[in-house]
Amino acid sequence: MSGPTSFRAWWAQRPPAAGAAVMATGIVSVGLHLTAHEVLSRIALVLACAAWLGLAADFGVRLARERERWWADARRPQSLTAVAATTVLGTRFSLAGLPTLAETLLALAAVLWPLLLVEVVRNWQRRMPGSVFLCCVATEGLAVLGATLAGAEATAWLAHTALVLFGLGLVLYGFALSRFDLRQVTEGQGDHWLAGGALAISALAGSKLLAADSARLYLWNDDDRGVLRFVTSALLVLDLAWYAVLLVAEAARPRLDYDARRWATVFPLGMTAAAVLSAATALGAPWLRGPGQVLLWIVVAAWGAVAAGATAEVRAGLRSTAPR
Repeated sequence: MSGPTSFRAWWAQRPPAAGAAVMATGIVSVGLHLTAHEVLSRIALVLACAAWLGLAADFGVRLARERERWWADARRPQSLTAVAATTVLGTRFSLAGLPTLAETLLALAAVLWPLLLVEVVRNWQRRMPGSVFLCCVATEGLAVLGATLAGAEATAWLAHTALVLFGLGLVLYGFALSRFDLRQVTEGQGDHWLAGGALAISALAGSKLLAADSARLYLWNDDDRGVLRFVTSALLVLDLAWYAVLLVAEAARPRLDYDARRWATVFPLGMTAAAVLSAATALGAPWLRGPGQVLLWIVVAAWGAVAAGATAEVRAGLRSTAPR
């Protein structure tokens, strides 16, 4: 019985940031789907679903049995990974032609989002790590999933709601940037990449809003589309600029030891690839598909490296918590 006991002891130490692993794996699945690597995409989706179910069970158990600890965790920005991870999975299920499941996940994320967002923002401090951008990521995740479903199901009100969330996410990004400790660019252990990842998911939301329009819906007039195209393009450029800055900082000051926050590096890399690939279609710029595919394989390699580090940590954790 030492195996299950060791696992429970190790699992109890998992931080809320573990949700970033689901976000990272889910967006890798989305990127692989967008490039027609369906078998690999489904493997990543299964892994993301398994991790999400484990975290959801832990979330529920803590809410029922450890209420004080649950509220303490809810005040941390990392708690918003629960919302973001749920929306990423929902987006992948919508792309897979499973709208009912995607709608269920959207409803769940929409219930959690205001509760966690209010608690997190109320406890913001002056100088914060990259996790402060999760307020934007979670909000834009709802916009991405809402716009994706709106386009698939021809639901105008959902697209307009997604547009509101898109705008709110950009406002939250500005507030988060004012609280972000810029020293994290050279000192952060992984979640500092969310400074760019939040822009990437915002660009993806803009792309999905553009793609949701159709003759059946006629969501946006020419002026609306022009503004959306400009904002989406600007967000993509800003995201790629952050990508370059963060990459140079990593090269100048390598941080090679494994840290669970490295999943929050993989997610922005994957989100950037997905945003570029989606923008190629939404903006009528097919030349973007080449760079998008290159970025995708970079994130697949990064995912493999972080997964290897996580596996090694799990083994070490199980050994350290095993009864002697």
